[in-house]
Amino acid sequence: MPRVKRGVTARTAHKKVLQKAKGFRGRRKNVFRIANEAVMRAGQYAYRDRRDRKGEFRALWIARINAAAREHGMSYSVFMNGLKKAAVEVDRKVLADIAVLDKPAFSKFVERAKASLGA
Repeated sequence: MPRVKRGVTARTAHKKVLQKAKGFRGRRKNVFRIANEAVMRAGQYAYRDRRDRKGEFRALWIARINAAAREHGMSYSVFMNGLKKAAVEVDRKVLADIAVLDKPAFSKFVERAKASLGA
């Protein structure tokens, strides 16, 4: 089996990692062994937080809908239950946007929810 010198491929691999470590502090940006660990950890955090962000946005939307519903004398859960019974299929993202930007339209949703609950 012929001899393989890895100089070129190793340098290429190291350069990729060091490029990703740009902006890190201390030896994490210029020492391959330390930079490699930092880049792998950063990748794990990025992967996890891409998923966590979805939950954070959902919590934000729920908080906004709850605040708007309480202005009309309803709690979030009662409001959402009323919408479900009225067969109104609007997701939380859109509802939160309407609650913030278009208060008259949101009050119509509240009326529909109250009507379906028989209140």
